[in-house]
Amino acid sequence: MLLRLPGSVSEAQECLTEGAVPIGGATLVWATWQRDGFPEQAMSLRNLPEANAIEPGVLGAAVVLNRIDERVPEVLRRAAATIGTGAVRRTATVGGNLVGSSLRCLLPAALVLDARATVLGPDAVYETDLAEVVAKRHLLLSLRWREPIASGYRKLEGEAGGPPPFVVAAAVHADDGERRRLQVAVREGYEVLSGGTRCDRDAEQVLHELRDTAIGTLDATAWAVVHRQVSDLLTRSADR
Repeated sequence: MLLRLPGSVSEAQECLTEGAVPIGGATLVWATWQRDGFPEQAMSLRNLPEANAIEPGVLGAAVVLNRIDERVPEVLRRAAATIGTGAVRRTATVGGNLVGSSLRCLLPAALVLDARATVLGPDAVYETDLAEVVAKRHLLLSLRWREPIASGYRKLEGEAGGPPPFVVAAAVHADDGERRRLQVAVREGYEVLSGGTRCDRDAEQVLHELRDTAIGTLDATAWAVVHRQVSDLLTRSADR
């Protein structure tokens, strides 16, 4: 197998045109290749500057999870810190987790940030939403978002061999004027649900209105976790 390491967008597009298979951090594909056979060409974005950015409002797809630090919002940083083991986080990438993994551990955090995806295609670089990236398994180049006022993340303990643990992510954003908006996303099993509402009112009213979104379909146990997380976040964000 020939591993290609493009250093520019045009080189990466050439690799795609010539049939190179994107591998992310290879943590998800290696076992499959050992079983089914290796492709003739693979491509890593680890030398591509646009895919390695870590700065306010931007996170590259080739960034390995253990490099995600205080330059990104709390919700995204804490989500990355709970994925797998330390060895996994030293090799797994943002793009591999969001696009290549069925768990999509970073997706709830990215959703509450209203993140947009920059995608690399054979003929163009363009921006789209996360739903399209996940559904069509595009080659992710980077994520971009507007900084929230405050954010938070919680992942429950999971059982060995059981379903993926429940995750709740939340963020408060500034809308026009004095208005604020709450975004919440959860992962329940392999399904990700999200919803949002205004949050410039008391916490109980905000939670009541959140019940009218997809988040309101959760059972009582999961809703209790959401209730605590949202209440804590609204308290923390009140003076910001």
